[in-house]
Amino acid sequence: MPVVDALRTAGFNAVAIELAGHGNTPASDEAFTMASFADQLCTAGHDLGTQRPICFGYSMGGYAALLAEQHHPGTFSAIVTLGTMLQWTPVVAAQAAGRLDVTTVRSKVPAFAELLAMRHAGAGGWEPLMTRTAQLLCGLGNTPLLTPTTAERISCPVTFLVGGRDDSVSLADTATFAAALPQAQVELLDNVPHPIEKVPLDRVVAMVRQVAIATSHISTSRAGDAPTARPR
Repeated sequence: MPVVDALRTAGFNAVAIELAGHGNTPASDEAFTMASFADQLCTAGHDLGTQRPICFGYSMGGYAALLAEQHHPGTFSAIVTLGTMLQWTPVVAAQAAGRLDVTTVRSKVPAFAELLAMRHAGAGGWEPLMTRTAQLLCGLGNTPLLTPTTAERISCPVTFLVGGRDDSVSLADTATFAAALPQAQVELLDNVPHPIEKVPLDRVVAMVRQVAIATSHISTSRAGDAPTARPR
């Protein structure tokens, strides 16, 4: 995973956390739920044996990390998200789910379909992953699990990274959500789109390093722990 490799190269003890149904981690027969993903992150964070690690989450991974901290305060010392949609409605969910249609992806962006096939071969294939994810998003649209009111319980520092060319995530919506958290900041990454493959990794590493320094996870001689939640 490029993000993990970049963090390791920068001196972090970075660990990739695969959620069920992604990468090489098979899914159960149950439908995807964000609550289940959050629980998986909590378990993985505790299993690492590190003391309150920093969690970096891309897209849905950021939502799962925030939900994990909301349900189990103190799981992380800080959270950094990238391209994470926070304001879910039925309309927004339907639009997002529509972009995950297997037939459309296969016909219009075959190269991306091939990449997904390689990336998720060990989890049962990318087609069921896309279908289950679309169902999960529709569920979030009907019943958002993170709201400005409930998110008040997320007391650890949170940094929201939003790409300037991200057509999936609104900077204004992110800022509105961040304002409800006790410790949150929003950083705009100019000219950066949503796909993780097109994000300058050095900018992500720089932001994680800033957060790590602020939370005393690194010193001048040693990098701290930065588990990475990256489910897609």
